[in-house]
Amino acid sequence: MKRAKRRISSLLSHVFLIATSLVMIAPFLWMISTALKGESEIYMYPPRWLPNELHWENFIRAWRTMPFGRFYINSIVVTTIITVNQVFTAALAGYAFARLEFPGRDTIFYMYLATMMVPGQVTMLPLFLLMDRLGWIDTYQGLTVPFLTSVFATFFLRQFFASIPRELEDVARIDGCGRLRFLWQIMLPLSRPALGAITLFTFLGHWDDYLWPLVITNSTHMRTLPIGLRFFVEESGTQYHYMMAAALITLAPVLALFFAAQRQFIKGIALTGLKG
Repeated sequence: MKRAKRRISSLLSHVFLIATSLVMIAPFLWMISTALKGESEIYMYPPRWLPNELHWENFIRAWRTMPFGRFYINSIVVTTIITVNQVFTAALAGYAFARLEFPGRDTIFYMYLATMMVPGQVTMLPLFLLMDRLGWIDTYQGLTVPFLTSVFATFFLRQFFASIPRELEDVARIDGCGRLRFLWQIMLPLSRPALGAITLFTFLGHWDDYLWPLVITNSTHMRTLPIGLRFFVEESGTQYHYMMAAALITLAPVLALFFAAQRQFIKGIALTGLKG
């Protein structure tokens, strides 16, 4: 009876998980289907999952309709600069908050965390006015400089660093290892799962960012990919087949990065505790 109950419970769990997975993946499959349809098939009722004919040329037309090459370059440059700087500064700040002893450390850390409670929309107008004063409207500086540091990334790495035994640092210091050398040669290699997770979080967050690039850029040649998708909305109607094709092109780097870093990502989430 116990085995039968376990099998039934396992079967029900798997059925639930499969059903949930299908619900989650259905919009993505519909996007692929729409990207391969002709214009007349998009508005058919009842809708069809499989198009009568696969229109692979939608991807080429979507790429040529707008300067997607330029949008790609802008997104790659902006996201790479932000990701590299956030991980670098978060590693240094996280190590300082986790390992260094200095007056007011915990108070400063809690004040640092308190800034996460302020919605980004509240600081957007002052930030825009500051960028305007600096002459950084419609520039890479305006797109990247406000996001070179991250409170969440610092908190995330600080929690992981705090879980690493202090005995390693004590032994390293006895052997003459300085703090920066210990961070670079011992702490960071041990923290690869956390670094991979926060890199993926940061990359995804800014690759998909829509509001700030929309506010800070004026010209087409400085737009990023999320803004570029908006160009397929016209007065005559939305070109859904081209928009879905362009969205799949936009998703390609994200999917590639996720599949490349998913093992480190899962480890980072599993191993990052809430110690200290």
